Amino acid sequence: MPVYLDHAATTPLLPVARSAYIDALSLVGNPSSIHSQGQGAKRMLEEAREAIAESVGAEPVEVILTSGGTESINLGVKGLWWARQEGAAGAPGSRPVVLVPGGEHHATVDAVEWLARHEGAQVVELPVDSVGRVDPVVLRSALELHGASVALVTLIWANNEVGTVQPVASLVAVADDFGVPVHVDAVAAYGYLPIDFHAVGAAALSVSAHKIGGPVGVGALVLARRSTVEPLIHGGNQQRVRSGTQDAAGAAAFAAAARAVTGEFADGPSPFVAGLAALRDRLVAGVRMAVPEAVLRGDDPASDGGRGRLPGNAHFTFPGCEGDSLLFLLDMAGFSVSTGSACQAGVPEVSHVLKAMGVPDDEARGALRFTLGHGTTADDIDALVAALPAAYAAARRAGFAAREVGR
Repeated sequence: MPVYLDHAATTPLLPVARSAYIDALSLVGNPSSIHSQGQGAKRMLEEAREAIAESVGAEPVEVILTSGGTESINLGVKGLWWARQEGAAGAPGSRPVVLVPGGEHHATVDAVEWLARHEGAQVVELPVDSVGRVDPVVLRSALELHGASVALVTLIWANNEVGTVQPVASLVAVADDFGVPVHVDAVAAYGYLPIDFHAVGAAALSVSAHKIGGPVGVGALVLARRSTVEPLIHGGNQQRVRSGTQDAAGAAAFAAAARAVTGEFADGPSPFVAGLAALRDRLVAGVRMAVPEAVLRGDDPASDGGRGRLPGNAHFTFPGCEGDSLLFLLDMAGFSVSTGSACQAGVPEVSHVLKAMGVPDDEARGALRFTLGHGTTADDIDALVAALPAAYAAARRAGFAAREVGR
């Protein structure tokens, strides 16, 4: 049976979420209808919204259900930018600047690039350090430099490729000193780190169901009561800033997964997360022993008690080979992993995350990401470590052969 180690891409549907989804699909009624069946659907929808809100430390009215993390990020980033233009003094576009750290998810990168191409936004990339973390001092300097022209800051809570956790509360506090709203992409962090939206103080936060064991196609933008965004979708105003018939069944399944996963944080450290971190450390130690040349990228779990890295993330670069080659060889051996790099028009590209961290292209080409989740076992980790040396040796041979052919 294949060993699945790509939970950061999507994690299997939890049994409680599957059951909730199937049960909810049998309920007929549009939540916007005023008859009894419609109101039954609305009741289920609002109960789900309450559970999702509780899972991130927000109020139900602040939860805007979406089609997933990508829509949530686009609504948060573009919506905040547009809203800030309307409130700007002087000529339109007097708040054109978007501050964004290097190495963000492509949903954010592509959204801000679209704003630059079509709306006149000015994107300012904040440098990150060698593990992918942005220093609050760097953010403060950028805000002092650009002043009142800054529309918003958008940043990722935990990097989806290398797993590094950002000092989100400190960064939001710096932006708040300048009266600048912050959008947080918490898609990779949700379910693996405790999230308290009100305590952090961000203007908006994006999450997705299928990263925590819910269904694909459901997500949420958590939008603070005080915050305003311009909608992306118009026609009905079913939610504060989003139109369209709401997916009550998807919301119910999302809520079931949220209760199961984030409920473990209620009484302190999550047993699931602690177990996952132990498996991650076992994997990191095993890879380092099996392939001493491999380089761990992102924050070292041995530092800070492992709090600076997602508990289920281990990201390495393997010198002398292509990450794609190693991925395919491991796939043939029964292991599902990821390079974590972008691929456009069928052409592999060096990870923009690693480039932002200052990793040379030749080293970045050998990237491989292992991400753990529900169902991952110590036997899975040991089997991967045992298979890795032979796969790496074959990938190195293929890599050197490719270089010879390319001369």
